[in-house]
Amino acid sequence: MDWTRHLLIVPILLPLITGAALLLIDELRHTLKACLSIASGVLLLVTAIVLMRLADGVADGGGALSSSYALANWPAPFAIVLVLDRLSALMLALVSTLAVAALVFSTARWHRAGPHFHTLFQFMLMGLAGAFLTGDLFNLFVFFEVTLAASYGLLLHGSGAFRVRAGLHYIAINLAASLLFLIGVSLIYGTAGTLNMADLAVRLPGLSAEDRALLHTGAAILGIAFLVKAGMWPLCFWLPSAYMAAAAPVAAIFVVLTKVGTYVLLRLSLLLFAPEAGGTAGFGGTVLLWGGMATILFATSGVLSSQALGRLAGFSVLISSGTLLAAVGIGNTAVVSGALFYLVSSSLSVAAFFLLIELVERTREPAADVLSVTMEAYGDETDESEEHEDQEVGVTVPGALAILSVSFGCVALLLAGLPPLSGFIAKFAMLTGMLNPDGLGSLAEIPGRIWLLVALIILSGLATLVAMMRSGVRIFWAPLEELVPRVVMVEVAPIVALLALCTVLAVWGGPMLSYTEAAARSLHAPSTYIQSVLGTGHPPGGAQ
Repeated sequence: MDWTRHLLIVPILLPLITGAALLLIDELRHTLKACLSIASGVLLLVTAIVLMRLADGVADGGGALSSSYALANWPAPFAIVLVLDRLSALMLALVSTLAVAALVFSTARWHRAGPHFHTLFQFMLMGLAGAFLTGDLFNLFVFFEVTLAASYGLLLHGSGAFRVRAGLHYIAINLAASLLFLIGVSLIYGTAGTLNMADLAVRLPGLSAEDRALLHTGAAILGIAFLVKAGMWPLCFWLPSAYMAAAAPVAAIFVVLTKVGTYVLLRLSLLLFAPEAGGTAGFGGTVLLWGGMATILFATSGVLSSQALGRLAGFSVLISSGTLLAAVGIGNTAVVSGALFYLVSSSLSVAAFFLLIELVERTREPAADVLSVTMEAYGDETDESEEHEDQEVGVTVPGALAILSVSFGCVALLLAGLPPLSGFIAKFAMLTGMLNPDGLGSLAEIPGRIWLLVALIILSGLATLVAMMRSGVRIFWAPLEELVPRVVMVEVAPIVALLALCTVLAVWGGPMLSYTEAAARSLHAPSTYIQSVLGTGHPPGGAQ
């Protein structure tokens, strides 16, 4: 049906319109703004689920759907093109899920800690949706900048010296990455004459050796920009402090920001540097593999040395990033399939961990309202009873400590990759693809670098388990003083929901793995993507 094509623009327009409308509402009307923001997040989630069904061909009852949407109906490659496939639909569903959880959690108190929280949040969702759907490198830059601009304000949300210091580092590093992005895109355009991804895939095999060298330079500079965002060593030193400093709901949605870099690297490496790309085939794969392994090793040492839970969560993000980058570097279909499953599972579990940390920290010191000064500065004029409720954060719940401890244990199992939760299935799927590149029962020789990666993945899981057990014993088993944390339902519910989704992924792992396998196969055979954008007259690997 024709109306389904217009759904591709909804994930961009919906948060854009919502964010603009929220600017017109008085900043003191927190409840109204929160309700509109959450409603927008829920609608975005519903749209993402429908798009997943369309991309998987379920809605049409046939084969997989890869469709493009040309804004203003200009022909490709001149149009601003949005492209839907299984991978982009999966990323949209992941972003919207984390967004709803973070928005609900923020209603306890964080959305009142500074101005325009929900507006910035919606604009960041718009940038993320655009980055996952766009089929053009320049528009990817635009959506990338929208995402970063909103993230700057969100990271500084709530004030505090440590948050401001980490925020300034984050801004400086990402501005440098944006400059590299623009330089890389300029070199690619000057060489190939286009920035449409599908059109680039068609033109690259016909480049001369001189032009190919310049294009590789531009692609390398562009790759560095995304490796900064993905958090590859040695470009990742900013990440643990920045994510630790962010407010809990902000850190939860920031988990997906590192996945933007991984998504773009995966998309471009299998679209532009596929085996059909001639002299550019496989460009950068070795760097991603070894860089990913170095990131896992660095993050593993960081996890073991972390005393604060926030830093532990930040290094867990890096372990996830390193694992995904190494999987992209391998490029095997089975490994990419397991990596996509791992991407979803690790994002949900680390986001739940960031939300859980704030509640767990309340068991170690009295629940004082550290945001009261900031909230007063922004004119949160409430009556005395409301102020008292804000300071208390909630009422004492007898089972709160038990809920937090069980949730902490589930997060530990997920991050370590132990059964029976989805983290184990994700890592098992990846390791199976690494050790059986030609399928189960094959006798292919396994290179030494693959064995090293397998060892690092297992070692990182063991280190995470040790670090989480150490923190759990210190917090829940041997506290210096008994203290029952004060929580409210809107804080507990998002954590439980995210962990429940990880359980669903474990129970229904078969259908999810089937989806990721289909996504990986389509990425390794990009003809459907190219033809959906340019039409059947432009076969992949041919000359224009």
